Amino acid sequence: MSISTPPRTAVPASKLGYLSGIGTVFGLEIRQRVRNRGWYIMLGIWFVVVAAVVGLAALSVGLEEVGPGQMMFELVIAFVLFFGMLIAPALSANSITGDRANGTLAILQNTLLTPGQLLWGKWLASWAASLGFLVVTIPLIGWAMTYGDVYLPAAPVLVGMLAVELGIVCALGVGISALANRTLFAVMVTYLLVALLGLGTLIAYGLSMQLVKVEVQVSEQVWPEEYQSGEFYGTWDEENYTCGTRLYPEQSFATERITWLLAANPFVVVADAVPQAPAPADEQMFNAAGPMGAISEGVRYSQAGPKSQIPCLNGVKSVDPPQAQNPGPLWPLGLGIQLLLAAGILVAGRNKLKTPAGKLASGTRIA
Repeated sequence: MSISTPPRTAVPASKLGYLSGIGTVFGLEIRQRVRNRGWYIMLGIWFVVVAAVVGLAALSVGLEEVGPGQMMFELVIAFVLFFGMLIAPALSANSITGDRANGTLAILQNTLLTPGQLLWGKWLASWAASLGFLVVTIPLIGWAMTYGDVYLPAAPVLVGMLAVELGIVCALGVGISALANRTLFAVMVTYLLVALLGLGTLIAYGLSMQLVKVEVQVSEQVWPEEYQSGEFYGTWDEENYTCGTRLYPEQSFATERITWLLAANPFVVVADAVPQAPAPADEQMFNAAGPMGAISEGVRYSQAGPKSQIPCLNGVKSVDPPQAQNPGPLWPLGLGIQLLLAAGILVAGRNKLKTPAGKLASGTRIA
């Protein structure tokens, strides 16, 4: 006598749990990366290169009186951001195309995992791998902190914005990886997008200068008599002048009209979001101690336009530094553009991962 058993019913996808699915993909992906010996070799080479650069910077700025610790700290951040823009596409753009080439993507798609869970898990894994290059530089950041002149309110903002930028680049790579059928094509397109955000914005800004060339009215600077006679032996004050009354035309650039072109640049986003150390009350000085501070100051000067280029515009003494003119932050616009770009590519990639796939390109491997 045979006993029949009731047929098994499929477990609905909702039983898996959305976060559990993301965690499963993340765990599988990160374990593959951790087992790869090449990743550790890259981390070691990365640390040696950055340590060498920061060490040489410490020797050069150690002889100066202003900000050696801040200079070293910003150098570490700048190098991690620069090389992160080069490494993150390689860590993310092969995440899905690699599975497609190996024939394992169809297996994952045949489970309870949704396309969104696949994208989130692989993005988090590639982001975590890229953050490893930031983690290994923590000893160098600690070294810079020992100098005691690092502006502490800026430190967590710099590190946080750097991590966000790495995450955005990884999102671009994962999204393009879902759209592309070949790993090489996905990596190349990701690098092109990163170059567009980094170098492309600078090129567009430079080429647009001639479009905002304007004619303004200026007056000459009038210095005190002791300055003019050459008999002054005290400390030279560059702000100790007045503006003449006679106006004459001069060519200038209304850079405040095109500064928005720099908004999406990753270096501008990171540097512009960082609070700057206040200058002494009796000194209006260029207080950028490192490269990120210099970028922030440059953006402020560009936002100020001719006011920052001409000492006596329309016979009025210019305000320096340009932060005093309160032009407003630029980084929210840039971060918004980057997030919209990454979100659009991820949504398109999610649609590409939906099954059944329908019509496939010739030569696409299924399993």
